[in-house]
Amino acid sequence: MALCSPLGAARVCQLALGCAVIALIAHGAGYSGSHGEFCMAAWCFCFAMTVVIFFLDATRLYSCLPISWDNFTVTCAAFATLMYVTASVVYPLFFVRSECPYEGCHIRNFRIAVTVCSILCAVSYGAEVATLYRAKPGQAVVGYMATVSGLLKVVQGFVACIIFGALANRSEYSRYEATIYCVVVYSFCFALTAVVVLMTVCGRTKTVLCMPFERFMVVCTLLEVLLYLSASVVWTVFCFDSKYGSPERPYHCPRGKCPWDSKLVVAVFSFVNLILYGADLLYSQTMRFVSPRLPTAPRV
Repeated sequence: MALCSPLGAARVCQLALGCAVIALIAHGAGYSGSHGEFCMAAWCFCFAMTVVIFFLDATRLYSCLPISWDNFTVTCAAFATLMYVTASVVYPLFFVRSECPYEGCHIRNFRIAVTVCSILCAVSYGAEVATLYRAKPGQAVVGYMATVSGLLKVVQGFVACIIFGALANRSEYSRYEATIYCVVVYSFCFALTAVVVLMTVCGRTKTVLCMPFERFMVVCTLLEVLLYLSASVVWTVFCFDSKYGSPERPYHCPRGKCPWDSKLVVAVFSFVNLILYGADLLYSQTMRFVSPRLPTAPRV
């Protein structure tokens, strides 16, 4: 990896901006509560992950690892992009105000600087994904995770994590057997997506269950589309139909601690993931997969 290359420049920016975010938080911006802890955890995790990737790539030690390096790095970059985008929205929403807080205006200015650096870092991770992106429909695919279908897998897993977070936040999903079925569907589809990503990163893409990997991908994605379709409909009916739940938000329900809000988040992101799986199904039928050799050849 040459530092003057687009990929090298993107990773240097990630390290510099990630370090700036953590330093600003520690110096004066601060954070508190579950939302602040999430943002700080996201920034620290992505920064540590980038340090490891940068070191392994610069020293070529990744060639000793039994993984597909290109698939691994683009997966990490896509996940970090989503994490930084989320933190860049959550942090200013809960910690940045137009007026100065009681601590003083310098605290507000630090928090604005954190938000700006976080947004720029999200852009740099997105630039890395764009740099590694390859394969148009109909072309042979070596780095699956660097294709539209592979990137969709990362987004699907991220959306599923949002659903799980909402389910854990007073969603009352155990109230009906039908909503428990929806939780099982979300968990199964997330596990299946994670298995596919792990198989790709580990280079195990020759044959699965006596069928070519691309056919296995289509079968899995079709199954996930059908399951998400059923779960999205069932969840919406049993949470918002007047016979089982409430079609409108109860007026006495406190914001941030209302089960109705969590149910709405699950419903919305269920349909988001349904759309993502549908797009994945359409795209995956146009690809011809070529199993990569491990380890991958060094990039220059």
